[in-house]
Amino acid sequence: MTYSQLFESAKLGKLELRNRTLVAPMTRVSASASGCVGPLMQPYYERFGKGGFGAIITEGVYTDQHFSQGYEFQPGITDKTQAANWTELIKGVKAAGAKIIMQLMHAGALSQFNRFSNETRGPSPVQPKGQQMEFYRGSGMYPTPSEMTVSEIKTAICGFADSAKRAQEAGADGVEIHSANGYLLDQFLTDYANQRGDQYGQGIFERTRLTREVLEAVRDAVGGDFTVGVRLSQSKVNDFEHKWAGQRDDAKVIFEAVEASGADYIHTTEFAAQASAFQHGASLAAHAKNLTGLPVIANGGLGDPAIAQKMILQDECDFVAIGKDALVTQNWPVKVQKNEARRPFDFEMFTPLADLETANAYFSARAEI
Repeated sequence: MTYSQLFESAKLGKLELRNRTLVAPMTRVSASASGCVGPLMQPYYERFGKGGFGAIITEGVYTDQHFSQGYEFQPGITDKTQAANWTELIKGVKAAGAKIIMQLMHAGALSQFNRFSNETRGPSPVQPKGQQMEFYRGSGMYPTPSEMTVSEIKTAICGFADSAKRAQEAGADGVEIHSANGYLLDQFLTDYANQRGDQYGQGIFERTRLTREVLEAVRDAVGGDFTVGVRLSQSKVNDFEHKWAGQRDDAKVIFEAVEASGADYIHTTEFAAQASAFQHGASLAAHAKNLTGLPVIANGGLGDPAIAQKMILQDECDFVAIGKDALVTQNWPVKVQKNEARRPFDFEMFTPLADLETANAYFSARAEI
């Protein structure tokens, strides 16, 4: 079977991609202790470019030296030194024919490690659900964060804007604002995590304020010709079952708000991208398509190219982002086009850590780096 629609060129924001397949952002905790690009990161990202993907969205990169870092050995782009370390990696990916989009992330209350602070911040002093992820060097329950002051919120917004400008100067083709998966911006969107009574809380539109202000500040920093996207989800790394209380009404407010705030695309991520977003009906990606005029990337269980192509053919999305399947088959687009077998994802890759050293050992044992 051929999957020609997956491999058509298409425009994502200001970017012309060689096809409709992207690598989803995946935390790999393989930077240096100081947050600079680690030695295993450049070959890792380059393999995706050589493997035929149209674009690569990086793992979440922390944005300030206050409360944004989420994981030990997470990369950052908070100063000139960290930014300079991204330059060669970005050149390598682009030389392989792919675009590279840097995902900008503030962990907020889900921070498991922060070399700048022993405290965490969130919209409200609400202990996050779930437990820290051991394969990212965490253990036990998440601590209860302190409520962010308005001044601290402004600092976080400046961190996103300044980091976006550094990413642009380092050669990235775009940035993606991480407002999904339970991290800071998503915490502000979430009813039970955000119990504020000020302009950043209460109703769903007020809870979008931080994401809106981040998008606007980033757009001001990078200008109109640079691609700026936003990632949104219902589920979270610490709460897989979460759904927006207002269902389609909330979706309408959220998606229209980010479009009005200058986003060039929406990237939706769910456990199964093609599943109904709510009790029945359309997927979350399809809601984003139907409610805005923006291109939409769908992510979640799309390693089967038949399902991925079906979502595009049914106009539920414009692009697909491949996650776990890309980890085990870094040339997924080439394999699909040649109708060659692809290795299924194996959680052994994440044992004991979901880092690149563990992954390389996994492949070495199978002679398949």
